Order: sequence, then C-alpha cells, then structure tokens
Amino acid sequence: MSQIPNKEVLKIVVVGHVDHGKSTVIGKLLYDTKSLPEGAVEKVRKIAKETGKPFEYAYLLDAFEEEQKQGITIDTTQIQFQTTKRDYVIIDAPGHKEFLKNMISGAASAEAALLVIDAKEGVQEQSRRHAYMLSLLGIKKVYVIVNKMDLVDYKEEVFNVIRQEMSTFLGALGVYPLKYIPISAFYGENITSQSDKMPWYKGTPIIEGIDAIERDKGIEDKPLRLPIQDVYKFDDRRIIAGRIESGQLKVGDKITIYPEGKTTHIKSIAYWAERDQKEQGFAGESIGIIVEDEFFNKRGEIITHETNPPLVAESFRASIFWMGKEPLTIGKKYKIKLATEEIEGEVSSIIKVIDATSLDSNVTHQQVELNGVAEVIINTKEPVVFDVFRESPVTGRFVMVDGYDVAGGGIITQKEGETVSFSIFRGNGLEARTDIFDEFYYSIEDYNIKKATSYGQVYEIGDSIPLQSKSFKYPSYFDILVLRDHVAISIKEGKVVDIVSLQNYTYSGYPVVNGRGFEVNVHSNEELAHFIGTYSKVQNKEADEEERLSEQWLTIETYRRLAWGR
Repeated sequence: MSQIPNKEVLKIVVVGHVDHGKSTVIGKLLYDTKSLPEGAVEKVRKIAKETGKPFEYAYLLDAFEEEQKQGITIDTTQIQFQTTKRDYVIIDAPGHKEFLKNMISGAASAEAALLVIDAKEGVQEQSRRHAYMLSLLGIKKVYVIVNKMDLVDYKEEVFNVIRQEMSTFLGALGVYPLKYIPISAFYGENITSQSDKMPWYKGTPIIEGIDAIERDKGIEDKPLRLPIQDVYKFDDRRIIAGRIESGQLKVGDKITIYPEGKTTHIKSIAYWAERDQKEQGFAGESIGIIVEDEFFNKRGEIITHETNPPLVAESFRASIFWMGKEPLTIGKKYKIKLATEEIEGEVSSIIKVIDATSLDSNVTHQQVELNGVAEVIINTKEPVVFDVFRESPVTGRFVMVDGYDVAGGGIITQKEGETVSFSIFRGNGLEARTDIFDEFYYSIEDYNIKKATSYGQVYEIGDSIPLQSKSFKYPSYFDILVLRDHVAISIKEGKVVDIVSLQNYTYSGYPVVNGRGFEVNVHSNEELAHFIGTYSKVQNKEADEEERLSEQWLTIETYRRLAWGR
C-alpha cells in the first residue's frame, strides 16, 4: 500500500483588536471549508441558546464555556485547518492588552500572520501594538485583513484609507504586507471565494491568499543548530535528544557542543525499530544521537558543526516587549528561557523605551512598564549560547520569567561587547557602513540635540529596510552612496536589490542620498562623476573645504528632520 505523502505545515497567527472580528474570520473560514471537528457546531448552538445570544462563528474557537459567557477570547487557541495545498495551524491570539502574554507565546512559533482591522473603527492602538509585536518577533509574511466591510457599504475609499495608514506605520517597522484583503467575515465575503460586493477589489480571497504564502526556503542549508532537550541512558548508550532547528547532520559528522566548545563525532542516530534506522537528520526533525566521546551533556547546550559557530557570552543586546505585572527594572533577577536553556539574568541597561503605537522613543527611562517596548542589555549568570535573531530566529528569541509568570519576550540584536554604531549593508563581497537610520531629536529637558544610534543592523540583498521613523522618511525607490566605503546600494520598493562598488554605479534616475541620509543633488551621470571627483579631492583636507562641498551638493532636510524627545 502506497503511503500518503506528508503535506507541508504552515503556522499562521491571527492578531488584531479585541472587537475587530478575528475569531469570526477564522470560524467562518473553518466552517466554509468543513474543517471543524465533529460536534463543534452543535456545541456552539447549545452555548448560544444558554446565553441568549445568536449563533456566532467566533465561539467555535473559544476553549472554555466560561469564555463564551464573557464574550471574549482569553486563551491562545490553536486549531488544525487544511487546503489541497498544505496543512495549517491557525493560532488565534487574544486581543485584549492584559492577555498579550498569551499572544506572544502563540505568535512566537508562527511563520506568517493575519492582522485583522475593523473597516468601521479603523486602525486602533491595539492594532499598532500587535503590528509592532509581529515585527519584534520577526514575522514578515503579513496579510492585513480589513474586516466588516459590510458596515461601510463595501466602499473602496474606506479600505484605501486604512491601507495607507497601516502601510505608513508598518513601513517604519520594516514590515511590508504581502496583501491587503477587504472582507466581511459575518457574510463570508472574500473568505473562500471572490466577493461580488467589492468589484473594485482585484485581488484574491483569504483562502487563496494564504495558499500563496511561500514557506521559508533552505532551512536545511543553514548552519546546524540542535539545542539539547535532554540526555537519556539506555543500556550502555547515552542518547542526546533534541530538535534540529536548522541545518542537517549525519553519522560521522564532527560536531561542537557549546558553550564549552567540546568536540566529538556522531557515532549513530537512535531508532526504535529497524524501519526507522537512518544515517541523516534534517531541520524540523526531533532526533536522538549517540556520540563517540563520553562528555557530561545537559539540557540547554547547543550542538553545531565547526563552521558557523553560535555566539557565546554573558551579555547581549535585545529588543523586548514587557508584559509583567511589575515594571521591568535594572538589576532585578529574571529567568531567561532561550531555546532549551533556562538561566538567571538581569537587565544591566535600558538603552531606550519605545512607544509601540507611535514609535516615539525615550532614552531616559530606568524601567519598562506593562506593554512597553525597549532596547536593553541583558547580563546572564553564566555564559549562554545564542545567535542574532536575524541569523537564526529560534536561537535568537527568548522569554523572560518573573517568579512563575511569563513577563516578557524579546529578540537578540547583537552580542554585547561588539558595539557597532553603524547600520551595515552587505552583499556581493562588499560592505558599507551608514548612519541613515539613526534618529536625531531635540531634547526638551536640556535643550540639546541628541542622537539615538541604530546599533549595527545588517541588511543584505532582498532585505526590507525601514523607510520612515520620527526623524527620517525615505522614498520607496532610491540609491545610497557610501563614499567612505566606495559602495552604492540600490533600494526598490523598500528592499535592498543590489550592492555594487562605487566605480560600477551609474545614475539610475531615482533620488540619491549619502551614507547619512542627506540628499545628494545629482541628476545625471555627469553630475555624479563631478560630485565623486570633488569629494575625493577634499578628503583628509581642511574642514571648511568639506563644508563647502556639503553646501554645494547636499540637502539635509529633504529626507531628514529633527524630532522632539527627552
């Protein structure tokens, strides 16, 4: 008998304001595609009758009867769903502020997201907070679902206003939605089939949209990361168990076990029955390996190959979202959960606190309040193994526990002690250091102009960049000339599309900025050559000559502005 091939699985988190209809969207989707478990509809009808409410698709996702009586979703619900293309795990995350801790635990494992917004109410504070959390968790595959279009008579102009507002906000976070889809979940418009109520919308309904999402490719080709879950002793064998988060391994491979850096070889891969015997393991598989040398191994260590090792340190810089009952404070002890590791740590410095709804930042805070977002430095009691989140999400993401409660979540942006005060563009064997994302603001407390550095973000070809923040706003198409590194970067639709040496760059017709984000006033290849030639002549000369060059060729205020701050 032939085996049925396993379909791929995609996890999608659904977020949005509590009253914007998230659960109705999912319930209707499951109902229309006959993906509900047996008896679910009857259970909901019974509950609706008891509470005196009409039948609601949203109740299909509520985990307990008490939650239905309250009329809100207060637990993160995961439910299976399938199409002919793939299987899905739909994660319904709660929308109330006080339930964000459930949301972050649900969202952390998702590859894609649906952000639901009520067409009549428009973008709310919680919509922005959830959008920020998606960016914090590194979820870039986002669909914005504009629900309840029936309440605004399916008007295109209402949809366009919301799309413009969210595009501006998300663009500042480096998130560029794959699609904006107008729907009415209550009436099933644009859920599983094209709606005739919105002939102006030429895109796909939700079901076709999520089927079009491409899963991350090449995770098996990334560096090996195998966090140790546990070590089991069977007979004379010690089996090291864990899940391969990225890369692959095979019998005979030389491996390194961090943080101590012990090296050994894989002797065999454990199996229960002869039919399960294998010589290789790949990303996504839970596996048990036996190694040649008898080391003392423990939960929390990470197995890698010799090449592309992880980072090991007692201090790292991170962006966090705080959900604790008590404010996060400097010096207080917290439990840090990173992959399978659990270790004591503390915040040694709060670099800045960010308002997740407006993206305003404050560099003078000494604590982070409930629902606050901040950039911090964390010190751990012992060396911990990790990666920068951009390179490896699973080993670059962590949770903070205060007492017995999950109080925060965050992503690692760099190993502390390796401070890089530039944003870096890297590709085609070239590297350029820029300041174009640094923030400049006028302090209303001490009447000084201050700078908030972007601290070493690395952008490669294909990456999205932030186009807008409090003190800069760049066009979707432009070129960056980093004269000190002799590199030119091409940006199209907010993404890095090419990185070339300055000598191979030709004027594209798009706006041009220098490495600090100032407009370069060139409009032809001739003017470009004149500008670069003039710059070369004044290098290492008197400051007044460089000042004359800047006045002739550069305009600060085209894309830069001074923001208010403290």
